Amino acid sequence: MNVLNKLPLLPYAEGQSFLQGVTVLDLTTSIAGPYGTQLLADLGAEVIKVEKREGGDDARQWGPPFLDGESLWFISANRNKASLTLDLLREEGRKILHDLVKQADVIVMNTASRVQVKLGLDHATLQAINPALIHASITGFGLEGAGAALPCYDLIAEGYAGIMDLTGEADSPPQKIGTPASDLLAGQDAALAILAALFRRQQTGQGTRIDISMVASSTRFMASRIVPYLGSGNVPKRSGGTDSVLAVYQVFDTADHPITLGLGNDAIWQRFWQAVGQPEFGARPELDSNTKRCAARPQVVAAIAELLATRPRAEWLALFARHRIPAGPINTLEHLVDDPLLQADQMFFNVQGPAGQVPQVGLGIRFDGDNAVARRAPPTLGQDTERILQERLTMSATCIAALKDMDVI
Repeated sequence: MNVLNKLPLLPYAEGQSFLQGVTVLDLTTSIAGPYGTQLLADLGAEVIKVEKREGGDDARQWGPPFLDGESLWFISANRNKASLTLDLLREEGRKILHDLVKQADVIVMNTASRVQVKLGLDHATLQAINPALIHASITGFGLEGAGAALPCYDLIAEGYAGIMDLTGEADSPPQKIGTPASDLLAGQDAALAILAALFRRQQTGQGTRIDISMVASSTRFMASRIVPYLGSGNVPKRSGGTDSVLAVYQVFDTADHPITLGLGNDAIWQRFWQAVGQPEFGARPELDSNTKRCAARPQVVAAIAELLATRPRAEWLALFARHRIPAGPINTLEHLVDDPLLQADQMFFNVQGPAGQVPQVGLGIRFDGDNAVARRAPPTLGQDTERILQERLTMSATCIAALKDMDVI
């Protein structure tokens, strides 16, 4: 089945304009950097994606699956951008980049410090060209210190930061989260830090050197588990998500499909037992606080599990919705894309790309009621090279042709 046919084709619009007039040079590859710069692009920035002449962004080769020859992983993190191919190993290529830096507000890269220095992309070099430049780096372990030269991927960061150790069942090996969480966290941190730096620059005219570590971002992501360990000495263990500080906060089987259920406070606890017709259980004094319920967790969970197994999921979810009890299905991606609430919010849609329709996931944030972000499809490799050189650097057709002949662009 062609899932694309299920999605609405949204026309391009102006999108959000919060960062209109901000130019971002995106030298990143894979997911973390491109995701961060896509967030900036969704907010209105002009993002110029500077790619290798041969192959471009590493993620362009990630697959299958591919759509019209383009990696769908690449497509997921590169909308609203222009693509410029440039050989930064050549002096001519670096000269072009430095000329673009003079006009740019932000540059983002995911190369180690030594590589930045080698290519003339380090903060000191670029700040001398443009003192107001915001220079953001996303690396595995940061630009400085003993780990600065270590390579890193999402898998490495998730394991390093303890995410994998607490993911999965107690009797199963550590598991990676089913999405590139460390990449996305680092990319989001980069976008957040760049916004803060832009705000300060507006006040002071001062540029900023931003150093994002995937491992540090992932470690902060674990703060709600790390702080209880530091304060108590109790080391949390993998438990399939059943060891929450809330007594009832886990997956339960119903008569057909599993559900998630979170009874997060005393009022919800009471409403749950009233909804299922057993108010006397909810009123038991030995269970009238979360602390008491945690102490009696096995008995509480067993009672709820026995009850929920008697009726199908749809009936329980309808009942819980009426009584404002936090619960939900465990969706497959197929079910998620078909979800009426998300469909109504246009979280999944197509845009028209160079070779056909391209699927996208929306930003999911409304500004004054508006959540439109799509201005252009993810670019094909080098799609905008000539236009950018002509418009931004006023290069002639003869000069551009010469750069092509020299394999610089």
